[in-house]
Formats: sequence, C-alpha cells, structure tokens
Amino acid sequence: MFTAASVPIQPRGPARLTRLRVLLIEDDEGDAFLVEELLREQDAAIQLTVARSLRDARALLGEVDCILLDLGLPDAQGIDGLRRVLADAPGTAVCVLTGQQDTHIGITAVAEGAQDYLVKGQVDGALLERAVQYAVERKYAEENARRLREVELRQAESARLERGLLPQPLMTTDQLAVHTFYRPGRYEGVLGGDFFDVVQTSPETVHVMIGDVSGHDVDGAALGVELRVAWRALTLAGVAPEQTLTAMEQVLSSERSHPSTFATMAVVRIDLAAGRASCWLAGHPPPLLLSGTRAAPLDVPYGLLLGVGDAPRERADADLPADWSLLLYTDGLVEGRLGDSPDRLGDEGLVGLCGTRLARGDTMERLPASLVESAETLNGGPMADDIAIVLLSKEPTP
Repeated sequence: MFTAASVPIQPRGPARLTRLRVLLIEDDEGDAFLVEELLREQDAAIQLTVARSLRDARALLGEVDCILLDLGLPDAQGIDGLRRVLADAPGTAVCVLTGQQDTHIGITAVAEGAQDYLVKGQVDGALLERAVQYAVERKYAEENARRLREVELRQAESARLERGLLPQPLMTTDQLAVHTFYRPGRYEGVLGGDFFDVVQTSPETVHVMIGDVSGHDVDGAALGVELRVAWRALTLAGVAPEQTLTAMEQVLSSERSHPSTFATMAVVRIDLAAGRASCWLAGHPPPLLLSGTRAAPLDVPYGLLLGVGDAPRERADADLPADWSLLLYTDGLVEGRLGDSPDRLGDEGLVGLCGTRLARGDTMERLPASLVESAETLNGGPMADDIAIVLLSKEPTP
C-alpha cells in the first residue's frame, strides 16, 4: 500500500544549503513515483513527502513549504479538494496537478487560491522544480502583501483614534496660546489612552482638561476618545464641571470593556477677565502654574479616580499672575528614572525641570517637547508610558 511516507531526494552534487519541504498528495502510485524520479534526476533541493489521500495528508499540511495536489483523490474531487486544503493550510503554497484534458480546472484552481497548476505528462524535472519554487515565492509575496494590508488597516485605525484623542482646541480668544505634546507608548506598538481638550464657552471663559485611561491597548484609546467627546459635549452644553465629572464616571462605567478599567482627569476652568483658575482633580496630578522662571503645582485636593465610584471632587481656586501659564500633563512624563537611581522623576522633579528649562530661555512653544527630552535624558531612554501635555499661556497685551 502506498501510504504517507518521507522520500528524501538525494542530491548528486554538493549538499544543498536549503531544501524545500514539499507534500505530494497523489493516490496514483505510478504518478507519485514519476514525480520522485523527476526531482531526483533534476537533483532538486526538495525533500518530498507523499500522502495517498487528503485524510493521510491532513496532519502534514502545516509542516511543508508547498503542496502538490492531485485533483482526483479518493476522498476529495476537483476544486472541493483544493478548497479543503486551502482552508486547512492557509499559509502554505499549493500547486495543483491536472490531466491533459483538465487544464481549465487548473485555471479555475489558480482563481480559487492555488499558486500554480501543472499538467501531468507535460512536465519535466526542471519545470517541476521551478514551479514549486515559484509557487513558494508567490505565496510568500501574497502573505507579505496581506500582512502589509493588515498593518495599513491598523495604522489607519490608530490614526482615526489619534485624531479623536488629539482634537483641535475650540477657541476664538487671542488672549491664550495653546501648545500640546502627545506620544503613545510605542514600546508596545499600540495607541495609548491619554486624551485632552480645550474649549472656550464664552468670551471670558476657557475650559481645559487632560485624562489618562488605564492600560495601553486600543480599547483604552477608544474609551479615551469617548470620554473626551463626552466632556466637550457636556462643557459646550454649559454643564458645571462637578456634574460633568459625575457624568464622566457614568460614561466610563458603561463603556469600559473590563470592570477594572479606570481613568484619571484634571479639569480647569479659566476666567480670563478675573485672572482666576478653578481646578478639579479625579486622581490626576495637579496642573503646574508657571510664572517667569518659577513653577509650582496648584493646591488642589485629589479627587476619586473615575471608574471606582462616584464622589464629589473638591474645587480649588487660584489667582493667576500677569504672565501665567498652566501646564497639564499625564503621569507618563514623570514616571521615568533619575539616572541609575531607583528613584523616579515624580511631580517634584518635574517642577525642577520646568524651572531649569525656563531659566535657559525655553519658549512656551518649545517647553513641552524640551521637558520630555530632559525627562528621557534622565531616564536613559524613552519613557514606557504614554505622554500627553497641554500648555496654556497668557499672551502679552499689545
């Protein structure tokens, strides 16, 4: 009985460096022997394994580079056999074998997903070896093109999410300048969950917020987009920040994919006429107030994280000096190490970095990026977490 067996084709010349693994599925013993002889005479760099039926071949399908498939098997006839092989071995090249009267079936097989077809009785060793090599290379090219399409689709999805995370500030005033920095934690190759927004609701009132969803996956990024859009809609509708944070708690709890997912937020309302800022925190680092070369965190009580239960977040007010700027950031900026020390930069370290950069003459436009550069220099490399920064600066009066 001609059963599944490994038939190594021994080279007559020097040993081959690379041998393609080929599975011949052929129930006719004479045709199988002819294939072996053609490859042996060609001194082909191929290791041939023969199976007499699709059932015998099933366990071997994923272990070879190419499948030579007869379309007239005892347990699979015509295109149906090809479809079953393609379904069981989607990453393997397939070259079908047809009779002289069945070339139209070979063309149909290629249309169905085979890489090539050969007509029995019209094949010599050189053509057979070349057909196998070409089939393998075409399959590699198809797989690479498929992976490229998948990458392009993921990049397009990430770009759509990133546009949602990074909105255009909705402002008409010329009294403020807005400078931002955003970079996902690319070490994991996915989009991050940091988000921010700036909205002006009256000639004298500007709202700004920044937030961070736990985790680094696309679900976290999508949730960040939902939270940002919800905040903008509620703010434009005139809902007070305290009630907005309560609504954000509800949005997060209903939209998160896992009950352990949480988020932090810092919300600031600026009264331009009074030169005053009101701030609310939901487990987020407080904004830094910059003036001249000095930096100091706003004195704001830490409120409860979003996603762990609703509770009132206390408001804190601060008078703003004539040359004020407000820096809002996510904790990815301050979680880096201080050189070889186990200590982290932390919020206090960021205050020092701000003072240093301002003393060196950094402009407000340059400051967010230079803070990241300084933090990464201290860390000895890029940060692992996502980083988002929003910097609002009072423009000088002409």
